[in-house]
Amino acid sequence: MLYLIHAFDKPDHLQVRMDNRPAHVEYLKSFGEKLHAAGPTLDAAEQMNGSLVVLDFTDLATAEAFAANDPYAKAGLFQKVIIQPWKKVLP
Repeated sequence: MLYLIHAFDKPDHLQVRMDNRPAHVEYLKSFGEKLHAAGPTLDAAEQMNGSLVVLDFTDLATAEAFAANDPYAKAGLFQKVIIQPWKKVLP
């Protein structure tokens, strides 16, 4: 099942994001074909302010473990993380 993980950065934590970005990208790549989409969300000034990731996992617990082990999460970047099942319809 696909899971959408939407994480919101804490205010004024852009440097934390930048410092941990290489480790975060490598972490995402390590999931291979399970990774369906990933990228930062942007504010009105097109500054990164969160993350959106779609992965294929067997259950919610696995998605929660993924989110908890993300280098961004371990660095304390996120203010809030929403994880929910997602059904792709289009395209």
